[in-house]
Amino acid sequence: MVRGLRVSMLLLAVLGNLIWSFTAKADYKGKLTVEIDGLKNKQGQVCASIFANSQGFPNQGDRVLQGQCIKITDTPLLITFENLKAGNYAVAVIHDQNSDRTLNRNILGIPIEGFGFSRNPVITTSAPKFSQAAFLVAGPNTNIQVQLKYF
Repeated sequence: MVRGLRVSMLLLAVLGNLIWSFTAKADYKGKLTVEIDGLKNKQGQVCASIFANSQGFPNQGDRVLQGQCIKITDTPLLITFENLKAGNYAVAVIHDQNSDRTLNRNILGIPIEGFGFSRNPVITTSAPKFSQAAFLVAGPNTNIQVQLKYF
């Protein structure tokens, strides 16, 4: 009887801890700092967009979870996103040299401004898929580095 009570108490404690950890994750708010390196010059601004899923990644502005543009002052440049729930995200970055908030392209569709993505996937003929750029935000502070590319 005493042993059965101990086992029941232990199971209750474990169950309570599991419920608390799931509740804590639901309320979790993390911070992401993106270090942007490889800028060709300090003209214009850098715009970074964070996506929570593949819909619209990497260039549909109406699907962006958070986005911001900042003037280039130092290199590497840091951009911070606040209040992110635990989960997978992907970041797209452009060096917006003419400050029009668009990745400008030449007549063939090739970008004429710098760009980059979280996890720095290899770029061949098209933008990467969300899964190639996705990373996990799970702690209070997550830091990633994006290396810009220019064609």
